[in-house]
Amino acid sequence: MLYEEKIIETIPVGPLGLIPLKSCTELGDKVNAYLVDWRRERESEHKSTIAFSGYQRDSYIINAITPRFGSGEGKGLVLESIRGDDLYIMVDICNYSLTYSLFGMTNHMSPDDHFQDLKRVIAAAAGKAHRINVIMPFLYESRQHKRSGRESLDCALALKELVNMGVENIITFDAHDPRVQNAIPLRGFETVQPIYQFLKYLLKNETDLQIDSDHMMVISPDEGGTGRAVYFANMLGLDMGMFYKRRDYSTIVNGKNPIVAHEFLGDSVAGKDVVIIDDMISSGESMLDVAKQVKERGADHVFVCTTFGLFTDGLEKFDAYYEKGYISKVITTDLTYRTPELVSRPWYEPAEMSKYMASIIDTLNHDVSVAKVQSTTEKINKLLAKHR
Repeated sequence: MLYEEKIIETIPVGPLGLIPLKSCTELGDKVNAYLVDWRRERESEHKSTIAFSGYQRDSYIINAITPRFGSGEGKGLVLESIRGDDLYIMVDICNYSLTYSLFGMTNHMSPDDHFQDLKRVIAAAAGKAHRINVIMPFLYESRQHKRSGRESLDCALALKELVNMGVENIITFDAHDPRVQNAIPLRGFETVQPIYQFLKYLLKNETDLQIDSDHMMVISPDEGGTGRAVYFANMLGLDMGMFYKRRDYSTIVNGKNPIVAHEFLGDSVAGKDVVIIDDMISSGESMLDVAKQVKERGADHVFVCTTFGLFTDGLEKFDAYYEKGYISKVITTDLTYRTPELVSRPWYEPAEMSKYMASIIDTLNHDVSVAKVQSTTEKINKLLAKHR
């Protein structure tokens, strides 16, 4: 594992502690491994001082559990001392593979269940840890971020609840609408983009790509994701196109107004490799329709890059579209639960995020700005220079 050199200019906030809840133990183990290696190899004249007590450990993972009673009620237990620790609690609210017993029946854990477990662990740690930070890659209720009529603002309420419990920093990835941080203006809120990780995969594995506006184009599948696509296109010096959704606002299906059609705005995609970039694949209907349309307009290879791959309606439609040649690859991060079936698909590839997450935690523990960690412009330029 490569050591990532950092200059130590500040003392840590406190001894570092990680609590990956059961929903993200695999990701937590990877993050922990990077931190252990970096801090073991890092040289500093201050490492032996009392200010760096607990800085170098064999593991930063703190043992914590969230057992449940037969009625489905639960509690949070932290099984080790965390007095004075700078604590980072990690949770994947989308991990539906976990189950618990509910009056003798097997119940799969929903995002609500995971959020309750997160609060239980926070409550168990409150008053003991020096600082509590939450790492929630998929922001809980992030799609319920604005009000249309008489409906609840769940994401804002959840953020306020965490802050009221004593959480200092909330780190998430590619929030559906970053403006939801306005609900907690006096606390830290970081939404991290995985653009570099997507590009790293494409340049490393798709060696025939020609990164110029004559051979490649970036597409946003809807108007809400144009900022993400503009950034990606600008970094690569490519043109950008956009689809916008025509919806039927007279009816509601599965909690939303159904899409009638996707209309395209942009230059011709004929003969070009296309990257469709978005924050998530939920059912995948919109993404597949967009992929089909750009292919029918003459696009060459179609690469789909999304931060979260939920695939709520299964994988069969993606299999069919791959067989028909509408999609070449689907790339998502490893920040949320992925089924073994998904991982084994020939059209699927993961973008590894644990090193990036470890770097953010390492930086925050020293109480310095994460802006440099989040700014990947220099890394992207180096990748492009190697490719070209």
